[in-house]
Amino acid sequence: MNTTSVPADPTVPAVPAVPAVPTVRLNNGVEMPQLGFGVFQITDDETTAAVTAALAAGYRSIDTAAVYGNEAGVGRALAASGLPREELFVTTKLWNADQGYDSTLRAFDASLAKLGLDHVDLYLIHWPTPARDLYPDSWRAIERLTREGRVRAAGVSNFQPAHLRRLIDESGVVPAVNQVELHPGLQQAALRAFHAAHGIATEAWSPLAQGAVLDDPAITAIAARTGRSPAQVVLRWHLQLGNIVIPKSVTPSRIRQNLAVLDFELTTADMAAVTTSDRALRTGPHPDTFH
Repeated sequence: MNTTSVPADPTVPAVPAVPAVPTVRLNNGVEMPQLGFGVFQITDDETTAAVTAALAAGYRSIDTAAVYGNEAGVGRALAASGLPREELFVTTKLWNADQGYDSTLRAFDASLAKLGLDHVDLYLIHWPTPARDLYPDSWRAIERLTREGRVRAAGVSNFQPAHLRRLIDESGVVPAVNQVELHPGLQQAALRAFHAAHGIATEAWSPLAQGAVLDDPAITAIAARTGRSPAQVVLRWHLQLGNIVIPKSVTPSRIRQNLAVLDFELTTADMAAVTTSDRALRTGPHPDTFH
């Protein structure tokens, strides 16, 4: 047998190894990457470059929303990537002004057209907006989209236990995901316990509190000991709690750094130390009063 090796062609750029991002099995059996890429507050033009960089770094889960105004930018990056659709996990969200049964269906069609896709992997009601009292109707529409195969998993965002109970009681369908503000400064222990009891995956937006927790003494001490950045320590804390996380950045080096958290672990003492950072710190509005 000929065992002569063939040298690599120096004119062909090396393809970087894609990190093995762990997945979370949602309550309907769909596998969702635990570490994804968010595009909140990124302009549509910047989004294409940022998502392209994220996909090149190894991210396969992209989180956008109608209100972000950058679904088209995400779609352009996905189309240009050449990656098989089945390797990608795409999330978008229904905005408050579009809640209601028929308007949800119309809003979903608009989002899908901007993304250039025939389905999304996760569709979320962005906020409960309880004063409008339309989220149960929106949920019925999303159930329909799921039955039709246009949505693989149905979820919500910024829902409190009372909102979740109402959906479950009225529809009998448990959301697969609740995406909420969650970071060391706002650890949402009671809400996470509700999720665990009902089989709802917890997804964290603003997982770094927009940088507000990166100077916390417990976090900087762990970073110094492990030789990692404070942001990497916080993202690792999320992963070990079981949270799904979607950090965002437009800087390629930071995009790669946020993904480089899969090759170390925090100790039990580290996890307990980060717990001391909890202080009811919200960077966004409260779900009970945001409409």
